[in-house]
Amino acid sequence: MADFQIGRIFGIPIKIDVTFLLVLPLFAWLISSQVGYWVELLGILPTGVPGEAALTEGITPFVLGTACAIGLFAGVLLHELGHSLVAMRYGFEIDSIKLWLLGGIAQFTEMPEDWKQEFLVAVAGPVVSVALGVVSYVAFTAVPAELPAARFVLGYLALTNVFLAVFNMLPGFPMDGGRVLRALLARNRSHVRATQIAATVGKGFAILLGFLGLLQFNLLLIAVAFFIYMGASGEAQRTVLKAAFEGTTVRQLMTPAAELHTVHEETTVAELLQKMLRERHTGYPVLRNGDLVGMVTLSDTRSVPEVERDAYRVEDVMDGDVATLDPDSEVLDALDTMQANGAGRLPVVDTEGNLVGLLSQSDMVMAFNISQSTGALETLRADRGV
Repeated sequence: MADFQIGRIFGIPIKIDVTFLLVLPLFAWLISSQVGYWVELLGILPTGVPGEAALTEGITPFVLGTACAIGLFAGVLLHELGHSLVAMRYGFEIDSIKLWLLGGIAQFTEMPEDWKQEFLVAVAGPVVSVALGVVSYVAFTAVPAELPAARFVLGYLALTNVFLAVFNMLPGFPMDGGRVLRALLARNRSHVRATQIAATVGKGFAILLGFLGLLQFNLLLIAVAFFIYMGASGEAQRTVLKAAFEGTTVRQLMTPAAELHTVHEETTVAELLQKMLRERHTGYPVLRNGDLVGMVTLSDTRSVPEVERDAYRVEDVMDGDVATLDPDSEVLDALDTMQANGAGRLPVVDTEGNLVGLLSQSDMVMAFNISQSTGALETLRADRGV
């Protein structure tokens, strides 16, 4: 989804996803339509909210709903800021904090692997939420009964911030509780094994949450369950990949330029398709006088009618604005670049702009499968002279 930046806090970009622009007014409406329910619920506090009638008159419910929704997401932002500041204390870079459909997320460029650091980063968010709940409750008790609207908003924030902390501490990896679980598991296990166990627990929790959501026909609960399940699966896969490719560079896995199949920009689309069929490749770097000018794939040719394939040339259909990889960059960074550009393969270019190879996702899969045999990836590196 598209997002845009609204500012910075402690140097961290604060972004809003377009889905947030939908969920904020939705939350405001839901709260405004349930003022009576919340007044009753706030009765569990030692001092309730008097004057329910005054809170349901005119536009007051909508004002209360808007104030509560904004306060809730401000609490979410501070929750994520808590994670971020502790991570920055340990030297980790925070790409951004984003508010979106399901709340907020601090996007780290790298997650801590030391269990103590991860534990403290994970619990920082819930600690902030509890602190916000306590501050809101203290303010709630200090506001006189003659201001029921202010008491309502503060009471709502007191309860929801504590609930946010408790919910996030459930073992639904990669939620905060799941990260705490991984940190504790990593005390006497490898980071990879701890991640796999925490991810399994997280997926089980997500299935249970999704089942409850189906029983109640609660779309938000189902969405949260889906997010947890996919997040747990993705983090487990990435952790295993990181362990497999630790210290491996693009140069070690790429197909070198000397072994590379390329095409010239003047090649016709008909000739290109014949070449693909003959060589069993579906993507090629495109050269002009030996210089890289783009990439062409099978999907690029599909817009050309069959009867016109002899008239169209590769330069007419190729992607001339293709991302490139540095031969000395980490393999996982290359994978991120591929995913960001929706590409299955990318050319590798040195600092002088020369094409030195090509790396594809199938190369990574092959190397990963090889790495499952002890020492096999090290042998591959040695064969490449690295």
